[in-house]
Amino acid sequence: MTEQILSSPIHPGQARPVPLARRIVLQARYETNTMLRNGEQLILAIVLPLLGLIALVVTPLLDDLGQSRINIAAPGILALCAMSTAFTGQGIATGFDRRYGVLRFLSTTPLGRSGLIAGKVIAVLAVLVIQVIVIGAVALLLGWQPHFPGVLLGIPLLVLGALSFTSLGLLIAGTARPEATLALTNLLWILLGALGGIVLPPSRSPGLMSDIVQFLPSGALGEAMRSAMLHGSFNIFSVIVLLVWAVVASVAAVKWFKWS
Repeated sequence: MTEQILSSPIHPGQARPVPLARRIVLQARYETNTMLRNGEQLILAIVLPLLGLIALVVTPLLDDLGQSRINIAAPGILALCAMSTAFTGQGIATGFDRRYGVLRFLSTTPLGRSGLIAGKVIAVLAVLVIQVIVIGAVALLLGWQPHFPGVLLGIPLLVLGALSFTSLGLLIAGTARPEATLALTNLLWILLGALGGIVLPPSRSPGLMSDIVQFLPSGALGEAMRSAMLHGSFNIFSVIVLLVWAVVASVAAVKWFKWS
């Protein structure tokens, strides 16, 4: 009887393994829903960037830069959205998934480690789309007049920035304790957001910081977005900086990431 079962052919109507692409999509949908249902994640992804946008419009921080406040503020806030979701949000979520054994469990399923990481990247991009729609709509209501070709150029720049910050977030989440990840990613979000050249142009940074921030992923993404949306130009230097950060952080995450 056992030999008959083992030798029986698989009929067309019988269940088959789900393709890897389908598994990744399902994991990405789960990750996206989890992020959108988390109140803290929504505050980080939507509320704080909106408050930052409004603050920059009603204060004189961006005066004397040759453009209206909203035109200068919007690209930086969109870049901040990418950092919020890809770095802080994903880093914290991954850190606690690792603590509770979720990563170790999922990495042994048919989804695999590569599928799990791909699902997280897709989830970050999905949430980023929602952020761009919400922030962009509010910015337009506040009088934003973006350079249209620059908007098209800004889309791949945001994707590149999200990939860079996702790699950095996974690197921290995979090497530090969850509590340390929580503290470190939040601290870096504040420092990079305020002084890292992502929201405010480097010219607004104090002293030597104006030169240093251009080599940070935050400053590179902020400058690339402002160049694209204010002038319709491609900032090659900033893109190279982002690519270097993405490659280095990805290699380091692959080498040192701990799944448990």
